[in-house]
Amino acid sequence: MHDFFIKGINSTDIKQELFDIGFDRSYAHHAVQKYKYANFKIFDLTVAQANILKQTALSVGADCATNKDVVTGTAELSSCILGGSYSQIQKIATKLKVQPFGLKELAEKLSKLVARRKAKEPTKLVGVLNLTENSFSDGGLYNNYDDAIKHLNELIEDGADVIDIGAESTKAYSEPVGVEEQIEKLLPILKYVDDNCIETPISIDTRSSKVARICIQYGAKIINDVSGFDYDEQMVDVIAQNPSAKVIIQHSLGTPETMQNNPTYSNLMDDICISLAKKIQLALAKGVKFENIIIDPGIGYGKSRKDNFEIINRWQELNALGCPVMIGLSRKSLLGMPDETNDEKDIYTLALDSILISQKIDYLRVHNLKMHKKFIDMYN
Repeated sequence: MHDFFIKGINSTDIKQELFDIGFDRSYAHHAVQKYKYANFKIFDLTVAQANILKQTALSVGADCATNKDVVTGTAELSSCILGGSYSQIQKIATKLKVQPFGLKELAEKLSKLVARRKAKEPTKLVGVLNLTENSFSDGGLYNNYDDAIKHLNELIEDGADVIDIGAESTKAYSEPVGVEEQIEKLLPILKYVDDNCIETPISIDTRSSKVARICIQYGAKIINDVSGFDYDEQMVDVIAQNPSAKVIIQHSLGTPETMQNNPTYSNLMDDICISLAKKIQLALAKGVKFENIIIDPGIGYGKSRKDNFEIINRWQELNALGCPVMIGLSRKSLLGMPDETNDEKDIYTLALDSILISQKIDYLRVHNLKMHKKFIDMYN
């Protein structure tokens, strides 16, 4: 009897594994798509659409789960779970392009999703600069101009890809900060950035459309709205009127004053994805460019500790929305370390963020940028 020796492969570089066994190098870039897999949840298909999708998936060796009543034709609608290799998903998309019932549109979306997964770039770091007295981790540290400028330059020196500046704490149970007070703190920093020709993009963490409008005029490149347009309905118009500005649309259940009062979901990731999809569609309808949208599932914003860890484990489901994804868990309460120093919190933050970095999260919002930058450079 032959003594077979088998081992698993966890390497993300499947192309090199193919080279190592002597596989044809000229075909390897195609073959790797057969060894990368994806599962997609497609919502509310008609019986006809679900049946065609399932049969198409089976025809290429993939699979598609549907509501049990699709077989009998008694289901009104059915969500589907489509699973297969990248290569199989592309083949399914190709076949769906010639199918009726609007499945050509589904084909185009599936093709884009697979292409986006293949094109993922290394993680970008968003450094935090809080100009507040009551932020949860560093409130008061950079509340005066000199300290704020010093920290700004430290973040730049440490390699920040973006610097997110906020003048309003949105931690749980915090009170709103007025427009004038935010502007009074933010504009001197933006003027310093302009006077010193600083090229690192500046993001402004604000829920106020008035603050956003003025900060964009003074050079801000990104608006980080933790309310996802819910706090100020004019915010989306401000972004649309400034086509060079990007926006981070965050999911939040409620407001800082109420968001941690027993937050509940019927299906956490479905609820977050559906909510963000609606916000994206609103932005597009108003004239915001799709490429200017970044999404954030909102760790700690109307989420239980269990919810937060589920988001960390399942954040890649957000890739289906087609926008870059940002996550900020730095020093937050999900660490379960309310009495520890920031230095210790940063170690555990990086431990969790290292998972996201290995999965090529697009953006990480962090306090200890230097530590994260060293890790990313080492990892890459």
